[in-house]
Amino acid sequence: MEKKLLLLLFFTAFSTYAQTIVSTTPQNKKVILEEFTGINCQYCPSGHAIANAIKNANPADVFLINIHVGSFATPGVGQPNFRTSFGTAINNQAGVTGYPAATVNRTAFTGLSQNGTTGTAMGRNNWTNASNQTRNQSSYVNVATTASIDVNTRLLTVFVEAYYTGNSPVSSNRLNVALLQNNTLGPQTSGGLGDNYPHQHRLVHMLTGQWGDTYTTTTAGTLITRTYTYTIPAAYNSIPAELGNFEIVAFVAESQQKIISGNGTVPTYTGLIANDAKIKEVIEIAEQCVTSLQPKVEIQNNGQNNLTNLPITYDINGGTPQVFNWAGNLSSFAKTTVTLPSITYSLQANNNLNVSIPADDNATNNSGAITFVKAPETTTSNLTIQITLDQYGSETSWTLKNSAGATVASSPAYADSAAAGEYPQPDINITVPNDCYTFTILDSYGDGIVGAYGIGSYTILSNGAAISGVEGGEFGASDARSFGVANPLNTSEFTRNLISISPNPSKGIITINTENTLNITVCDITGKVVFSKNNVTNNETINLSNLQTGVYLAKMITETGVEETKKIILN
Repeated sequence: MEKKLLLLLFFTAFSTYAQTIVSTTPQNKKVILEEFTGINCQYCPSGHAIANAIKNANPADVFLINIHVGSFATPGVGQPNFRTSFGTAINNQAGVTGYPAATVNRTAFTGLSQNGTTGTAMGRNNWTNASNQTRNQSSYVNVATTASIDVNTRLLTVFVEAYYTGNSPVSSNRLNVALLQNNTLGPQTSGGLGDNYPHQHRLVHMLTGQWGDTYTTTTAGTLITRTYTYTIPAAYNSIPAELGNFEIVAFVAESQQKIISGNGTVPTYTGLIANDAKIKEVIEIAEQCVTSLQPKVEIQNNGQNNLTNLPITYDINGGTPQVFNWAGNLSSFAKTTVTLPSITYSLQANNNLNVSIPADDNATNNSGAITFVKAPETTTSNLTIQITLDQYGSETSWTLKNSAGATVASSPAYADSAAAGEYPQPDINITVPNDCYTFTILDSYGDGIVGAYGIGSYTILSNGAAISGVEGGEFGASDARSFGVANPLNTSEFTRNLISISPNPSKGIITINTENTLNITVCDITGKVVFSKNNVTNNETINLSNLQTGVYLAKMITETGVEETKKIILN
């Protein structure tokens, strides 16, 4: 009896004096919405939007956990694997029959179950109803949590308190701590963003194991405190585990099912140095056939102080360095993609883009580089676009654009077919002037034109021969290929229709050399007309000095019908 009395006094004293962050006042339940999702699930973006709306309406009372599981989460070729070792068991006990699905506090709600009986999984149209019901129910336990991450060791420390304002109906409860990662870019069927869909609240680990940490003190006045430590790896399934993108959700359950309440937090970070700007990524550049481009670079603030300005130096193939002074405001671990001003360079078979920022408290991450290649080139102007569709032709569309961004050919409206197979479409033949072209093919469902519904393909031919590298069919939401057309004139034609521009590059004053009077239209790289003039004669001077530095396209048509497009470089 004396031992029991001492134990009771211990818990009473502990709950009175040791409690630091959890409320001791009775509260209603907080919602723990576990969504079962997958990157190849057509309706999952709709589920994400519904769950986010519930969270946004009640930010302090709703916590989301996205679990990638099931056949739609199985990665295809080149796709990331967002699954975990914990997801299948949670999915199976919920009785999921279709995706997306979700449980709200792992509770069965009358008439809302996905399988129509006692399962806890619900279709997305019932999540709001179940969440509202839960938030209006009293809870016998309150939960609070804090967390911190040491940036040098990647050690995560999570502190959780659970205070019982009433008695649990069962003798033991389970404390669960989930680690989630946000802002992971990846593919998502029907997401509308291709491979750049931002995946949020993604479950990566359960610090307390599959079903939680069991304890047996569950009466009113009891305070449970736990501290968990875990070293965050560099990656999960080869997907980078990026500091600054983590959150914690902790919850108490009566068993593997029936979550009573929970809470969440975003970790704080220790060990940060004062100033640490990082070149996180130099964005990949597709094959090129133009001699001017706007590079993109992602910068990140890994320091304690906000990053408000940063000079970015860049060059291509060791040419004259350009400097762009970025200005903004990035807090710790925030990042942004910067589009750098256009740079002119000499196009080679293999090209190197180098980017750097000034040295700071950490000079190991102040530079980056990528290599890009010259696009394939053909010397004939007669092109044939060949398309073979899969069963769902209505999902496919394509465009062919020139270097000014103007569409020179596009797809007709394709129709679906009755069964999976190969469905060749009529060839499209066009004749184009010398220029750089980009062929872009889109699939609205996000699974390309090769798969379970048929073996589709696309090919562009020049005078009957396929242009090397401008072909495919296996892709997600889109695929793009560039190529150049450089058709030299024969000697007599060259002499008869000579058109040249000099000097080029220039500071804006150019002279037109032509055998025949011509009309000229100058466009910027977006296709916008910035200058035009008719009846231009030989040796006539044109003033373009009011235009900004960059590359422009001059389309010239002579009175004899000869058409040429030339690049003009202003510096």
